[in-house]
Amino acid sequence: MLKWYKEAGQNNDVVISSRVRLARNLKDYPFSAKLSEKQAGELVEKVKAAAPLIENQASMKFYSCSADVLGDMEKTAMVERHIISPLLVAKEQSTGLILSNDESISIMINEEDHIRIQSITGGMNIDEAFQAANKIDDITNEIFDFAFHEKYGYLTSCPTNVGTGLRASYMMFLPALTVAGKIIKLAEELGQYGIALRGTYGEASKSVGSLYQISNQKTLGSTEKEIMDSLDRIVEQVMKQERRQREYILTNNYDEFEDKVHRSYGVLKYAKQLSSADAMALLAQLKLGIDMNLIHLGENYNIHELMMEIQPGNLQCQLDKNVGSVQRDKYRADYIRKKLPEQV
Repeated sequence: MLKWYKEAGQNNDVVISSRVRLARNLKDYPFSAKLSEKQAGELVEKVKAAAPLIENQASMKFYSCSADVLGDMEKTAMVERHIISPLLVAKEQSTGLILSNDESISIMINEEDHIRIQSITGGMNIDEAFQAANKIDDITNEIFDFAFHEKYGYLTSCPTNVGTGLRASYMMFLPALTVAGKIIKLAEELGQYGIALRGTYGEASKSVGSLYQISNQKTLGSTEKEIMDSLDRIVEQVMKQERRQREYILTNNYDEFEDKVHRSYGVLKYAKQLSSADAMALLAQLKLGIDMNLIHLGENYNIHELMMEIQPGNLQCQLDKNVGSVQRDKYRADYIRKKLPEQV
């Protein structure tokens, strides 16, 4: 079964993925920050025990585990693949995870809230992501008694999530706006509309390979549809800005940029060592060149898939051992050489 990041969806030249998260809390437990260690352990086991029921009703294969006992390498790889959040990794309390076979649906247990249902799809398709998350929400709502207020909606640890508990986001590839130095101004403009622009791995993270998360900041007072429609309108405008900036590059710096794209391909194809940062910058340049028809590979290859696979945690999982940065850089270069198709 294809993982979500191997799928190329609509507008994938700019929109890498669509994600919906639903925050829920069990009525009979304090919020996560107030849980005792005993309560945290009970909560995790209680939610994990629901995995077979979720699997049966969702007609999908799910796995469950105690996330806090996973190795650091596995946790890092899961953060890189956007299965779990850095916050879940950082928690010292008991935490858990229920994960679908294709990694498109994950349920984080005892993160900021007791339950975080996440659905993620390739390309621009927030409706599909929401429908999948909502289906899991309906199933879990029959199993658990969630904290809900008739006036305020779902009660959550963070006030900005109160209401629907919905956080919708797009992962966007914005290399042209990045090079033009327009990201800071864009973030300020989006903030005026209640939309946050963050780094690749969410709050307090930096952008890697010109990848950014764009999401709603508040949920109270809006329906799920209103939140997603508003986000879609904003993302459409950001797409237009990015594509307009790409056209500017083609019009004013065609030869120079074409040369950069082909140089990036050459380094990726023949380098013997590549750091994560260098590889991501070069792959971003190559993806942009492919999207702009400046370079053609022998097959229709998903560059974002390669971006995911060459991250430190995922590389070490493939090697099945922890290795130092020098060994990782050598293996990363070798992996890219073998995976990257020949140029036409």
